Amino acid sequence: MINPDNVPIVPFEQRDTIRLISTAYIDEPALTPLVDDEDELDFLASIEELTSSRQNTGMPLPSGIFAQELLNEHDGYGWTYVNAAFCYTRSTGNRFNGPDRGAWYASWGEGAVETAHAEVSWHLTRELEATGIYENITNYRELIASFIIDMHDLREFADDDIFASDPHQAYPQGQALAASLRQSGSQGIIYPSVRRAGGLCLAAFRPRSVQNVRQGDTWKFEWSGDPTPKIMKGEGSI
Repeated sequence: MINPDNVPIVPFEQRDTIRLISTAYIDEPALTPLVDDEDELDFLASIEELTSSRQNTGMPLPSGIFAQELLNEHDGYGWTYVNAAFCYTRSTGNRFNGPDRGAWYASWGEGAVETAHAEVSWHLTRELEATGIYENITNYRELIASFIIDMHDLREFADDDIFASDPHQAYPQGQALAASLRQSGSQGIIYPSVRRAGGLCLAAFRPRSVQNVRQGDTWKFEWSGDPTPKIMKGEGSI
């Protein structure tokens, strides 16, 4: 188990971190067809806020997060996606969060797109493996976000069991470490990708650490009887 006191804190400034989410969860603003630019869209959105029932529609609130931590319309585009990352959790949690509180996971640095592909395809392939049928098509959209914060840096601990490939081995330790760091005030961690050699990932612990969210490219992941998916951007494959 890594001693939380031994994890260094480093300045972390990255403009183009990448998170992939299913396009099933991407909704284009309903007012977009009525405007010519972003300024007009913001103006109409401010008028809509006066009467919109969406203001009172909340997300499920896990026991580990407080409503006042979450973002709202005034925090700019992408606030619902950020909130969802913290409010919708798996029953087993993930590598650095338990079921009581989510985190914003993303890739960064050189090869960030390839790292995001590797991370997402591993998890979905694992789900398909459980069914025994590798037949699936899922489209993902990049959510690009910026960070200018201090992060705990786990890159020097790449050989620790916390980065084991098997979630049953790694996740309990990772969740315990993350909880300890978060309770001490940590904004999040940067760490080596487990699914792509040389790749880099992050887990942000606070919704308000995630800044300047915007959409990027769309990718199609297609499994056709094989555990390795074909990944395509638009009409071209990679």
